[in-house]
Amino acid sequence: MEEASEEDAGRQNVKEEEVEVQNMLDMTAVEGEEEEDVESFTHADVLDIFEEGLARLVQDPLLCDLPIQVTLEEINSQIALEYGQAMTVKVLKADGEIMPIVVVQDASVLDLKKAIRRRYIWRSYNLVFQGEKLEDDRLRLKDYGIRNRDEVTFMKRLRKK
Repeated sequence: MEEASEEDAGRQNVKEEEVEVQNMLDMTAVEGEEEEDVESFTHADVLDIFEEGLARLVQDPLLCDLPIQVTLEEINSQIALEYGQAMTVKVLKADGEIMPIVVVQDASVLDLKKAIRRRYIWRSYNLVFQGEKLEDDRLRLKDYGIRNRDEVTFMKRLRKK
């Protein structure tokens, strides 16, 4: 009697293992099909899907101030701003327009310039804070005394003759 129950238990274990193996094979087949589907997308298709998802993402109230062609860095900066890990620097243009630029708390002058360049093209201007030109790109904004909501100005570069 005991031999029969051990034999039945052994058969049951074999059946369970067979079912597990079959499940793993089925999962592998499904994963293979998914990989084939992914490979069938063209680059343009993937870009379209990405841009649609990005457009939905920037409709979020937290991210609605960002442009449609937003970068990952801009999204991360906006989220960091909400958590108090970033600051807004107001950049005053020559025409009087104020551009709010979000940078992380320990941003360098170069980080600020890159953030501005992502939104606006500027070549013949310097950034100035309280009369001091922001020359050294390696220095942090806090080294110049720039804090949240402070204003920097575009100032026309003087050409040497």
